[in-house]
Amino acid sequence: MADLFAEPRRLVQRTATVQVTGRVVQVTGLTVVAEGLPLPVGSFCTITRAHAESIPAQVVAFQAGRTVLMTLQEPQGVGAGDCVRSAAALQFVPVGRQMLGRVVDGLGRPIDGHGAFNVEAHLPVYREAPQALARRPIDRPLSTGIRAIDALHTVGGGQRLGIFAGTGVGKSVLLGMIARYTAADVTVVALIGERGREVGDFLRKDLGPEGLKRCVLVVSTAHESPVLRVRAGFVATAVAEYFRDQGQDVLLLMDSTTRLAMAQRQIGLSAGEPPTTKGYPPSVFALLPQLLERSGRTERGSITGLYTVLVEGDDITEPISDAIRGILDGHVWLARGLANRGHYPAVAVLESISRVMVDVAETEHLRAARTVRRVLAVWADIEDLVNIGAYAVGTNVEFDVAVQMKPRIDEFLQQAIAERAEWSATVLRLVELAGAIETLRAQLQGRRAAAPAA
Repeated sequence: MADLFAEPRRLVQRTATVQVTGRVVQVTGLTVVAEGLPLPVGSFCTITRAHAESIPAQVVAFQAGRTVLMTLQEPQGVGAGDCVRSAAALQFVPVGRQMLGRVVDGLGRPIDGHGAFNVEAHLPVYREAPQALARRPIDRPLSTGIRAIDALHTVGGGQRLGIFAGTGVGKSVLLGMIARYTAADVTVVALIGERGREVGDFLRKDLGPEGLKRCVLVVSTAHESPVLRVRAGFVATAVAEYFRDQGQDVLLLMDSTTRLAMAQRQIGLSAGEPPTTKGYPPSVFALLPQLLERSGRTERGSITGLYTVLVEGDDITEPISDAIRGILDGHVWLARGLANRGHYPAVAVLESISRVMVDVAETEHLRAARTVRRVLAVWADIEDLVNIGAYAVGTNVEFDVAVQMKPRIDEFLQQAIAERAEWSATVLRLVELAGAIETLRAQLQGRRAAAPAA
């Protein structure tokens, strides 16, 4: 393990001895302009204020020979002539096994009031994703503890899956259930752009003591700087990489990727980038694959990434949703109509897909899942007819099967918050449900064939 982190440590030690300094010449909002600061984009600095503590900032652009920075907190007290110094150490995040059960901010600092943890290494916050040929194939399932997902949209260890939903459809509750019930060794949760109140609620209600014991929570709330919100997503990924490189299967839950993209939009527009689709500058669409591609399975371990996407106006084709769907290995859509009817988790089976399910699920499991999906597809075609009373029993065998089996399928897909769905029990119930569907279909076909003879 020492060899694994030797190079990052040497890099910290080497860069920390070389400092570049400049002077503040302009402040506008969160944007600070400095002269005499020849640092590359992405570098971190500290601004020494005359009558307050120093504050961190990140280089985001260059304009007419000047360096443009964005502060990681409100630049109150920053004035012309204040000194700006490079801070290479901010490019790294402290990590260690004692992080489990802790809550840290976008800089990796504990914010749960339990003091410091033992730091075992410093990892770069921004690094390249694993090379394509260095990734091992995804060939085994990872249980999420959620019956609707494990049965019909099976997740593989090292897969990247999006959870798409509008506001108030049950995203956070679903994430809390997955964090508590997953079969992964370690869970890393990133809460980005959330309301401050919801962080405490997530800890107490959704995650709970059981989920927190093997979890690291990285938090950057809505009132914080957009630079810190973006950084929190990369810090959470770096923490997940630390545990992955120890040979563990890590589940990375990020809520929400959309708010991270919105924070990058603020950074890009402040840096002078042109707005493109729906006001998002090009850097947003360049940033998403850099972040999302870092999950996956390597020779040492795996990071299974579940990224929530807050869909504006429940429109799954809006720019950020569309871009993320093209990067990930599948998506789960939470439908507002199901949530309004009290169907939780509100997973819309037909609108969701796992692209690796065929590689990780057994043949019997796949056959049973196809049988259930077929019934749900038929129900979708005739639901309006049934609701208005225009459907006549006996006109079509597949229609009759869908009408009779829909209540049993709904019962199977629904799950209480406190209910943990074990993998083996989920697969067994799915196979039994598919068997009941086939038996009913055979009975109805037999009756229909015998009807003319009678």
